[in-house]
Amino acid sequence: MPAKKGEPYFFLSYAHTPRFGAGGPDPDMWVERLFRDLCGHVMAMTDLPAGFPVGFMDRDIRSGEGWSERLAEALANCRVFVPLFSPRYFTSQMCGKEWYAFAQRAIHHGAVSPGGQPPEAIVPALWVPVPASQLPGPAERLQFNHNTFGERYLTDGLYGLIKLRGYAEQYEKAVYELARRIVHVGKNVDLAPVRPVDYRVVPSAFGTTGSPAGGPSRTLHVTVAAASRHDLPEGRSPEYYGDSALEWNPYHPVAQRPIAYVAEDLVKNLNYQTTVASFDDEAGHFDSKQPPTRPEILIVDRWAVEDEHRRQRLAAFDQEHRPWINVVVPWNRYDSQSRAKEAELARRLEETLPVKMRQGRAACRAAANGVASLETLGQILPQVVEAAAQQFLRHAQVYLPAGNTQIERPRLLGPMGMGGPPAPPRVPFPTETQDDAHDGEHEEHSDDSNDTDRGDADDSES
Repeated sequence: MPAKKGEPYFFLSYAHTPRFGAGGPDPDMWVERLFRDLCGHVMAMTDLPAGFPVGFMDRDIRSGEGWSERLAEALANCRVFVPLFSPRYFTSQMCGKEWYAFAQRAIHHGAVSPGGQPPEAIVPALWVPVPASQLPGPAERLQFNHNTFGERYLTDGLYGLIKLRGYAEQYEKAVYELARRIVHVGKNVDLAPVRPVDYRVVPSAFGTTGSPAGGPSRTLHVTVAAASRHDLPEGRSPEYYGDSALEWNPYHPVAQRPIAYVAEDLVKNLNYQTTVASFDDEAGHFDSKQPPTRPEILIVDRWAVEDEHRRQRLAAFDQEHRPWINVVVPWNRYDSQSRAKEAELARRLEETLPVKMRQGRAACRAAANGVASLETLGQILPQVVEAAAQQFLRHAQVYLPAGNTQIERPRLLGPMGMGGPPAPPRVPFPTETQDDAHDGEHEEHSDDSNDTDRGDADDSES
């Protein structure tokens, strides 16, 4: 694959280590040395021209440049993503954003390519070894063998090899093998560039701020309400459908992969375990009066309302008070049949799902009113998932500690232990924190911390 000017061969993603004292040495200088060594090896192993930006790390950003813009541009164009694993890496929101942006690009590439699988273009390296039990889902699922990098590398990581005397040979071997792997992926994975992302809205692939990366698994259920090619409305083309609802591909022919599995990959990239099912196969699932067990996304084909039985089931689902289930409606304007019936089908779906079409944040309502492309789906789905997860936490059953029916309010004591009168016993926690009438009134707000420069953002995480 010929090199393109301005396209970094690899992107080095690492967590900034805060200084431990005033005037102390720069703790990230060892990462910079690794970066220079990798660039030298990659240059020697390829025919990249002189002056080519072999690698990218954020220390290359000049003063006065926008951090988020430069990071986004490099992630949108690099061939290989190289994360430096460490305990600090998986608690860094910025590192999680970098991972998500690159992985989303790979998911989109796989969705529009023959074969339909995201390419494996992430080459991880151990800076400080992290137990497998502490890895978030996106890192745990990587199929990567570190054993060829050397035994000391597995136990001490690159940081240990670069810092400890007597391990120079092991360090050189590990860096050489890492460079070889980067070059192999760079030559064999043709990952198309994309438009740079907006870091103000990019989520972290490691979950929300403060959540442990290797903690209890988060789960989310994806349901698809669509026909199969065997029960289509009269005159509807079968080219968008398969043998089941899970094979519905609304963005054909641009997309080569069914929407259910593209959505599944996008949700997994948010550190969720995901299950997928057909709406037709889940009779009774939405009728339960039990508290929710997970947030859910319902992907709906507007053509589904042409089947009266399915339309009635969707209408019954809409009457259930389940704000932890958000609706996404893919809509391909290049599908001539859909375009010709757009007004009619949109009106019927609005009449069938009046509650869900108006539920939640602006992003949720936009998703329910039609997602025009795979690229837009990748941008809006994380916001829809986050809204569903928040509603799930509001409505999920609260379990008190065993044997406790009441929890006393804590009291502040004076210097001599002479507190005021004891507070009345606290009643058990309610299962809802606000009036349900306000479920749909939460509007989006931007997180000002997302605009923070990369260096400041990671220093603050310490």
